[in-house]
Amino acid sequence: MPVTMGFDVGGTFTDCFIDRDGETAIVKVPTTYYDFSVCFFKAIEEAAGKFDLAMENLLEETESIRYSTTIGTNAIIERTGPKLGLITTAGFEDTIYIGRARQWADGGSFNDNKDLARIQKPLPLIPRDMVVGVRERVDCFGKVVMPIDKEDVRQKLQYLVDRGAMGFAVCLLWSFRNPAHEQMVREVIEEEYPESYLGSMPILLSSEISPKIGEYGRFMTTIVNAYMHKDLSEQLSGLEERLRERGFPKPLTLVHNTGGMKKVSRTKAVFTHNAGPVAGVFGSKFIGNLYTAENIIFTDMGGTSFDMGVVAEGKVRSHDFIPVIDRWRTQVSAIETRSIGAGGGSIAWLNQMMGNVLEVGPQSAGAMPGPVAYNLGGTEPTVTDADIVLGYLNPRFYLGGKMRLNKEKAHGAIQEKIAKPLGIDAIEAAYRIKKIIDAKMGQEIYKEVALRGHDPREFVLFASGGAGPSHCCGFNAHLEVPKIITSSFSPVFGAFGATVLDSFHTYEKSAYLKLYTFGGQNYLEDYAQFNNVVEELQDMAYRDLLLEGYNREHVQFYLELDMKYGTQMNVSTVVSPLLSLSGEGDVKALCQAFADVYSTLYTPEAAYPEGGIDVETFYLRAKVPQKHFVFAAHPIGSSVPNNTAIKATRSVFWEEYMDFRPTKIYEFDALVSGNVIEGPAVIEAEDTTYCISPGYVFTLDQYRNGIFEVQR
Repeated sequence: MPVTMGFDVGGTFTDCFIDRDGETAIVKVPTTYYDFSVCFFKAIEEAAGKFDLAMENLLEETESIRYSTTIGTNAIIERTGPKLGLITTAGFEDTIYIGRARQWADGGSFNDNKDLARIQKPLPLIPRDMVVGVRERVDCFGKVVMPIDKEDVRQKLQYLVDRGAMGFAVCLLWSFRNPAHEQMVREVIEEEYPESYLGSMPILLSSEISPKIGEYGRFMTTIVNAYMHKDLSEQLSGLEERLRERGFPKPLTLVHNTGGMKKVSRTKAVFTHNAGPVAGVFGSKFIGNLYTAENIIFTDMGGTSFDMGVVAEGKVRSHDFIPVIDRWRTQVSAIETRSIGAGGGSIAWLNQMMGNVLEVGPQSAGAMPGPVAYNLGGTEPTVTDADIVLGYLNPRFYLGGKMRLNKEKAHGAIQEKIAKPLGIDAIEAAYRIKKIIDAKMGQEIYKEVALRGHDPREFVLFASGGAGPSHCCGFNAHLEVPKIITSSFSPVFGAFGATVLDSFHTYEKSAYLKLYTFGGQNYLEDYAQFNNVVEELQDMAYRDLLLEGYNREHVQFYLELDMKYGTQMNVSTVVSPLLSLSGEGDVKALCQAFADVYSTLYTPEAAYPEGGIDVETFYLRAKVPQKHFVFAAHPIGSSVPNNTAIKATRSVFWEEYMDFRPTKIYEFDALVSGNVIEGPAVIEAEDTTYCISPGYVFTLDQYRNGIFEVQR
């Protein structure tokens, strides 16, 4: 039986979804930061047990393992990357320190950016004494103005090695136009210091990592990639070795934040940042097709963060305008998602500088020590602790009973740290914690959707993550979305999303072309300028996909272009109606596609054809469709759940009553398709809890997806 595995390594839990020819298994295990392979194999072992197989037997059946990871991102956040040396063009050694005008604000929170008296630029990933400039110069057309001096390179290289460089980022001016000088620098490094001398040290060229215009963005993308590279390489190479030892001979596939995936050996580290939420967005689009839902708000509330993304008109096409990794502006062509510090492990605390104002997050208790109720040494009250005190979570059935929670400790921590200083009781404090976290998530979703020009009420809301079905009614109060969909795979939705991705690679290059000149009413006549760039990117795609075992006829290409009116600074990304130009009609069609996109974004009145129309950057998307999971339709039974599905009655706090009420507790596995449950009610599944607030009705549909709808 062909098996596909999806993994999503989170801040608190590592999620695993396995499709074994239509038979599925989902597993959540605590993330083991000291060695990610420990939680990885623990998840596989647990999943194998659900199929009554040994782990080795399950791996032998496995066709593909898709892995989204935070290893590289953690290296940036925790500053655990290697000591790097930066080699740049002489005279431009301070480029990354000067940055852009608002470099101090990149990646900063709203509150931090308001505090202008205290805010500071982030500490650089490469200190100034590890930056050298070499004598060379290529102009903006790619012409060599000053040949590179190899002896100068050797001297500067020796300086960096003497200071302990463990990797090199090579970022020369205009190298994306002509990479010859960067390639020469790499040749010198490899000649002077082969692996037998210094071991395996990354040499990363900006012309290969981000061949796009803009020195600061290109430099920082290369540096961030180099900084993430070492930890990612060490962890994943070891993981692949252990997989081979256990009978899985195929390469591990990494999920990318572009919506695709590649082998570890062909992956740039920056593409792994935020890959899990992006996979979740594609997973929601995949399930949305079952309901012909074209407008979707994806949300994932885990233990550490709350992620969200948007599918509009059936397309996941929104790329981050200023992709920031931690505090660094990059040029990664990533699908735009939003993430905030709001999850089950988010810590509730009193902001004394604001007069003892209750705040929740962004700090998280993580998996270790975790919430106070975990009984693992945590002392700070969290959202999970509040949910237990309010009766939403069953302390004896957390993770299906694999973890027992201590309600008394949770109550005591909330009483001591929050309630007592505020002069209220623990129940009121727990309610305020839940209210704040729900409002925080709801407001962020609203901004994310409304600022794109959409009305949330015209969308379907996907509530995913271990805590999503518990809090979805709470944060939907700020959105008024009429329908919420919770998949039976919601607790591991990022991992599920990874299994429904196609093999999808992105290749990009900046190449300036003037498609239309207003003064002479002239359209581009030299079509080879356009076609040669596309053909170059296609050759790169064929090379990579051939190494992954695909034939040329399997590949589907899509072209996107960064375009703008002449003299304008900002670009708009346009889906090109064609891959090559062969006549004036093709050029006119491309110009019209840009005009349509621009009019949609800024209104037709903002058009500026007098400036002409320019192309600045090419993005070629190469897709190889894969076989995907098929949802089985179950027979529809009675709308009234069987009495055996009711586990118990528990006292639960509901905001609508501002009090506890006896509430029926249902067992998810005992429900059948067609069952309808009116709120207030609680449904307990192995890896999540569904909290149905008063005013909502829950239906388990034919795909065993849970549908929350507002009662009319």
